[in-house]
Amino acid sequence: MQFSEKRNLTRWLIILASFLIVIIILWNTYIFFQIFKEDERNKMELWAKAQSNLLSADLENYDPELNLFILENNKTIPLILTENDNVIGINNIDYLEVRDSLELKKKIKQLERENKPLEMEFSKGKIQYLYYGNSNLINKLKFYPIALLLIIILFIGLIYNFYRATKMAIQNKLWAGMAKETAHQIGTPLSSLIGWLEILKLDNVEPSTITEIEKDIDRLQTITDRFSKIGSEPILEEKDIVEETKNSFEYLKLRTSKHVEFSFSSLEKSIMIPINPILHSWTIENLVKNAIDAMKGKGKLNVSITEDKNKVRIKVSDTGKGIPKNQFTKIFEPGFTTKKRGWGLGLSLTKRIVQEYHKGQIKVISSEIGKGTTIQVSYNKKVL
Repeated sequence: MQFSEKRNLTRWLIILASFLIVIIILWNTYIFFQIFKEDERNKMELWAKAQSNLLSADLENYDPELNLFILENNKTIPLILTENDNVIGINNIDYLEVRDSLELKKKIKQLERENKPLEMEFSKGKIQYLYYGNSNLINKLKFYPIALLLIIILFIGLIYNFYRATKMAIQNKLWAGMAKETAHQIGTPLSSLIGWLEILKLDNVEPSTITEIEKDIDRLQTITDRFSKIGSEPILEEKDIVEETKNSFEYLKLRTSKHVEFSFSSLEKSIMIPINPILHSWTIENLVKNAIDAMKGKGKLNVSITEDKNKVRIKVSDTGKGIPKNQFTKIFEPGFTTKKRGWGLGLSLTKRIVQEYHKGQIKVISSEIGKGTTIQVSYNKKVL
């Protein structure tokens, strides 16, 4: 318990540290952004000063070469120079962006939104306005925090998937261990029952009684075999899916309340596909028992088998209470159950048998509250 609590604490500390690092990076990015903005503002103020000096002829210290150098040295910052609402200069702007007066006005508005324009009065009554935008460096820097956040979200997603996969792997190992231990525990009394059965045969007990006991012992052996196969790779054999399904169906039919009306329908032919017969019978048993529970032991239950070129489909339909649409996938999750008793592992194990061991599919294809549910299992005719 203490180890688990320490592990959770460590996990939260790592997450908290990650968020602090992200906040620090974002804050520093914002600081850098403001520094670059201020630097470009200073460059534009220098550019405006050089422009004023170039246009002013009465300055004592007049150096046209220095002014021209400053004006021509701007290679990155887009700018538009206006005087009396007339554009008199454009620099570092693509011609296609200002190909007509309307586009030019839009561009000036855009630059004005990016930065406050600079006002230059180089002589009395003559004022020019310098509109300038952000350089490519600033524009790229703006998207850096977004890219960083996306990377962090992706990183968090990877961590979440890692922990989820680890948790599921631990659960799978636990269930496999429990299943094998259950098979081992059943094996000991089962061996004793077989011995007692031989003694009963020698005592000339009623043959019909012996036959029924043998059936139940065979059933216990089948259950033991099922549990022993959980967690290991099962062997698939070419079997008649119709016969295997019908045998499981008939066994459950004889041991179920007479208030349940059973029906079975399929093509009048054998359909040979690769399955593990023991695990397939478990699949049918789980689906049929789940349907009977949904009907509370009273109603109609139908099992049907159809096929096409590539797949065989087994449908189990009942007239039970139905399943809400938002629970169509949840019913196959470990631990999910709507019953007062039970661990919610039946359909989860069924899904694992169908999808992991047989590479098939299982899903709820239809359900209506108060009218019933149909669950479909699909097997491939060939091993993928």
